[in-house]
Amino acid sequence: MESVLTEAVALLDEAGAPALTFRALAQRLGGGVASIYWYVASKDELLDRATDHVMGTVLAEIERLPEGDDPIDDLRAMAVTLFDAVAERPWLGAYFMRNTDVQSNSLRVYEQLGRQTLRLKLDARQRFHAVSAVVGVVVGSAVDMGQEPPEEILDGAVNREEYLGRFALAWRGLDPEDYPFVHEIVDEFDGHDDVDQFRSALDLTLAGLRLQAGA
Repeated sequence: MESVLTEAVALLDEAGAPALTFRALAQRLGGGVASIYWYVASKDELLDRATDHVMGTVLAEIERLPEGDDPIDDLRAMAVTLFDAVAERPWLGAYFMRNTDVQSNSLRVYEQLGRQTLRLKLDARQRFHAVSAVVGVVVGSAVDMGQEPPEEILDGAVNREEYLGRFALAWRGLDPEDYPFVHEIVDEFDGHDDVDQFRSALDLTLAGLRLQAGA
């Protein structure tokens, strides 16, 4: 099973879920397609198990983080660790926590995030919403960052800054009375750093949690 999951993850890393077929996996392993069915019953199960295989590494990294005095700071460190993993493998975000019957490591990551909220003065609903919000910011931001760049960037016609600059130039030409917000933030948008944007969104979410908990 270890070899099957290792090669499945390699295929996913190379070209995403469409590349992960039993035929392609069997070729990687040097066997027949029928041999894959000894380990998994369907592609969906294979995707879930491949996700959990990767999440085992993420869980180990999270468990190695030192516990501090501030649970929100600890939650932030865990969230950044999860973000880095999903940003590196955008396919991961689509399957994280999809099937917790199979994804025991994913469930443990979720548990580790949630345990930090047990250290705060919150009720069960608040804890559930808090962890859901953090996971939403982390996974959503990481998947968005991991999308394939536009063709113009891939073929080298323009770089990222030039590509964003086109939109910024167009935004600056809009009527400021109709688009006051766009004019206010256009300089921030032009050449912005995606990771910085994620960290700011995470900090805003955690600041709200801190206020709610009175921490």
